[in-house]
Formats: sequence, structure tokens, C-alpha cells
Amino acid sequence: MKGKKIIMIAALLIISVFILAACGSGNGETDTEGNDANQQNTSEESSPDSQGNMSKQMSSSGEVPAGVQEAGNPKYEVGSTAIINVKHMNMEGMSGAEATITGAYDTTAYTVSYTPTTGGEPVEDHKWVIHEEFLVEDPGDTPLESGTEVTLNTDHMKGMNGATATIDSAENITVYMVDFTPTTGGEKVVDHKWVVESELEPVE
Repeated sequence: MKGKKIIMIAALLIISVFILAACGSGNGETDTEGNDANQQNTSEESSPDSQGNMSKQMSSSGEVPAGVQEAGNPKYEVGSTAIINVKHMNMEGMSGAEATITGAYDTTAYTVSYTPTTGGEPVEDHKWVIHEEFLVEDPGDTPLESGTEVTLNTDHMKGMNGATATIDSAENITVYMVDFTPTTGGEKVVDHKWVVESELEPVE
């Protein structure tokens, strides 16, 4: 009898050891998977794309809206270069970059606030949208007043086309379309719309 009891106790101990080992192994796999998931999330949150590479978010085709008039006597002619002295849309590397003028037009330039059609936070005081980029049957020749609601008919940024916007300010002025390479490096920005004359300086 004693011999049988000893054998049974030994068997129970062996089974217990196997069970504990299996549990320990399972916990290890769970931890490893959890750590991998956390590392992946951290990587995605800190990647340049998730933080907003502005050159990639821009979606301008370079097309000029119908009806816009080429500038008769622009300070910066098409093909010339100038230094950008402003930063639009929190675009790092824009201010101080040397730009090539790809278009110059006389129009009314507006700053507008809107919520992207793709979702996300509202954009306030976006510079610039021109008179011919509003989706209205007859926008007229007179600058629209501050507070007027319009539908955007342009693709400067993703989520902009078709969005409802509120006009913040208006100014009759020459606007420029430009190419530039950010001073911080990265991809060249092509056909950026728009910068105005006061946002450019001659190349010394």
C-alpha cells in the first residue's frame, strides 16, 4: 500500500510539473505577442507618415481653374526664382526655401476655415484659396465677405475638394504657384498653391 501511495504521489507531482511548465510557456507567448503589438503601435505613431508628411498630403495637380487671369506684370516672372519667407500649413522646411515660379495670376485670394472631407481636425485660416476655386454658379467679381460659406472646388490638400468652408479674409492680389525643395530635405514640392507677393523675397 505504501508503495502504491508513493507511486501515486510521484505521478501527481510529475503531472503538476508538466501543467506548470505549460502555463508558463503560454504566458510567455502572450507576453511576446503583446510586446510585439505594443512595439508596432509605437512605431506607427512615431513614423513620419502618421505624423503628417505635408508633401505627401498635398494633392495638387498643378491645374489652374478656369477663368483665372495670368498676371500682366508680376514682380516675379514665371521661371524666375525667389525665397519663400512664410510657412503654410505647418510645413517644416518651407520658410527659407528657394522656389521656382511656375505661375502668376491676378485674382482675389482668401483665407478660409474648413473641415476636411476625409475627417480629422478643422483647418483654420488656410492660405490661400482663390476666387475661381469656389464651387458656386456665379461667384461674381466682388470679393466675398468674411463669414460667407462656400464649397471648395480645389485639391491643394487631401480632403479639401468638396469641403464646406467659411471665408476669413479676402485680398485682391497676385498669387504665385511654386516648386520648392524643403530646407529640411525630403521630396520636392511641385506646384504648391498659393503664395502671395509679400511671402516671397528676391534671391540675393
